[in-house]
Amino acid sequence: MGNRYAFLEKQYIGRDYIRICIRLVMAAFCFAAYVYERDRDNTQDLFLVVGFGIIGVSIALLFLIQYKTIVTDKKIIIDGLWTAKKVIIDLNTVAAVRKDTYSNYFFNNPVYNLHRKGSIRFYSSGKDVIVLTDHDGFEYYIGTQRPNEMYLVIQAEMKSR
Repeated sequence: MGNRYAFLEKQYIGRDYIRICIRLVMAAFCFAAYVYERDRDNTQDLFLVVGFGIIGVSIALLFLIQYKTIVTDKKIIIDGLWTAKKVIIDLNTVAAVRKDTYSNYFFNNPVYNLHRKGSIRFYSSGKDVIVLTDHDGFEYYIGTQRPNEMYLVIQAEMKSR
């Protein structure tokens, strides 16, 4: 099996704890409304269906990959969901790499290939990112659940030029 990567990580859409909590609170509201409305009229079945629908969608999102990050052969490949464009970052053009915090906010929206203020952002969940700065000063923010491992692998790949 010659298809081994120096680093491989998959980021899932539905595994952000804040979003899971929001979906579960909405489902709990639907179930509570179902119990409260049980003796009133025929609309209570709708609350039950919507509550189970929210839980079903939440379970499906746990297995849906937003993007995967691959570090191999002096390049980083970020492959997104279905029709998203594959992004390849050549490590020969990278001047610096560092670990950082993605944002100080409590809620952060997942993004893929977001161009903003001289940077490109890839983020799914968590709070850690690896920031790559190329020779022109352009920055790539790559969200990761394993920042130390990714940082060390990228540095090792950059030194093996």
